[in-house]
Amino acid sequence: MRSGQADNGQLWPETGTKNSDGDTVTAYCDGGSRGNPGPSGYGVYLEGANGVSVGELSEFLGKRTNNFAEYSGLLAALDFALKNGHPKLRVVADSELMVKQIKGQYRVNSPELRPLYEEAKRRIAQLDFFRIEHVLRNKNKKADELANRAMDRGMGKTSSAATEKPKRPELPTVKGFVKNGVVHFLEGELPDGIFVKVVPDRQ
Repeated sequence: MRSGQADNGQLWPETGTKNSDGDTVTAYCDGGSRGNPGPSGYGVYLEGANGVSVGELSEFLGKRTNNFAEYSGLLAALDFALKNGHPKLRVVADSELMVKQIKGQYRVNSPELRPLYEEAKRRIAQLDFFRIEHVLRNKNKKADELANRAMDRGMGKTSSAATEKPKRPELPTVKGFVKNGVVHFLEGELPDGIFVKVVPDRQ
């Protein structure tokens, strides 16, 4: 085991060197189940210290519980960090149960969750730095959206956000005439830089 766990859910290197936030990746994790148990999925949105996205993860899990989906999101975030060279990871999740279990504040009594918890701890031990924090659901919207997309996919639904086409701004119709190959407007105007299609008015 490379690190020791503190009571606040942080893992520090054995050298005792304090973590630098400059290269820490933040993973916003969420999992959900429609029915509990029911169709479930997780979503993970990852960003670097500069706020730029470094990855999005989502997966449909079949018929599972909400807590199973939450742990699956955490495991996906840990797997991403380890495989992509991000040894310092901060996890933000809205599952108070999972966060407190990982911190050691709650015991893991569920036979379904125990293997996931053990695997999460094994992966966490491979990191140089780890911290997990609980937030309210409205602070975890991107991960929640990814989790819902995963459930929609698994249930054969199409997310409206993915299919809705952006609306083009309506432009006015202007009248004019052509003289020496140049269109002159009689009324109205159009913004610079747009392309137009000129249709002869034979009235």
